[in-house]
Parts: sequence; structure tokens; C-alpha cells
Amino acid sequence: MNSIVYVGLGSNLKDPAAQLARAVMELSRLPRTTLLAQSPFYASRPVGPQDQPDFVNGAVQLSTGLSPHQLLDHLQAIEQAHGRERLRHWGPRTLDLDVLLFGSHVINDSRLTVPHAELANRDFALQPLLDLNPELKLPDGRRIDQLRAQCPDNQLRKLPPMAGSD
Repeated sequence: MNSIVYVGLGSNLKDPAAQLARAVMELSRLPRTTLLAQSPFYASRPVGPQDQPDFVNGAVQLSTGLSPHQLLDHLQAIEQAHGRERLRHWGPRTLDLDVLLFGSHVINDSRLTVPHAELANRDFALQPLLDLNPELKLPDGRRIDQLRAQCPDNQLRKLPPMAGSD
């Protein structure tokens, strides 16, 4: 049985919007997975160290037969293929892929936390989720639109669609 999953995407190095567009294409090719929808991309200030470029973020909605940890393994492989290096906490990166929501699952183990631990504090994750599903709720019943209304402002700016994408 497939689960509906929301994956957040982020980048602030090496043409971030192109990194995200390529990652969306790669996510659409995952085994036992269908890309259902893609949010617009947004630019925002970095969280954490400010001595780095602004980030570009977005999200996708997937239907997958993969388990949460199988999906995580695939996401990390895509990050590695994009040259992801984990040099500094909240530092610059070519690609960051996060499982934001995985159906109604609540997961908290050494490898994966779902819903994403910082989701309620990240307008650059909440807004793309709202774009994908305005009625979306967390497993505990909190509404994404209400979390977005209470979220700290990170100077989110919607980017125009990339040429050749819709």
C-alpha cells in the first residue's frame, strides 16, 4: 500500500533552483514512487549562519510504496549525487532533501524524525506544503496553515517558474 509523502528540497550552492529542478526529476524516478505535485520554489535567508547565500526551497508530494527508511536512503543517495557535504550544521549545501511528512506516521529514531522536527519554525517548508495541499494537517491534528500563520518570518520570496517547468 502506498503512502502520501511530502519531501522538502533546499539548496544554496551551484545554481540552487537548477539543483532543485534536477532533484525533482530524480525523485519522480524513484522505484515504487509517483510524483504527484511540485510546489513553486521560494528564496529565503539562511537559517543559522548568515555568512552564506540565500536558500531556494520547495516541496514535492509523492505517492510511494517505499518504507520511510528506504525513502530516506534514496534521498541521501540523491544528495550525494549532487555533491552534498555536511561540513557545518545549517551550513551551505548543494542539496538538502528532508522527509517532512510520511502519511500519518510519527517516527523518531536515530536516522529519521517525521514530522520534520523543525517544520513548525520553517516558513520555507510550510509555504510549499500549503501550495501542495491547503488542507494539510500534521498527524497530531495541527493545521499547516495555522502553523504558517504563527511561523517566524524568514523573508520568503516566491521565485518565478523556471523556463521549461510547470
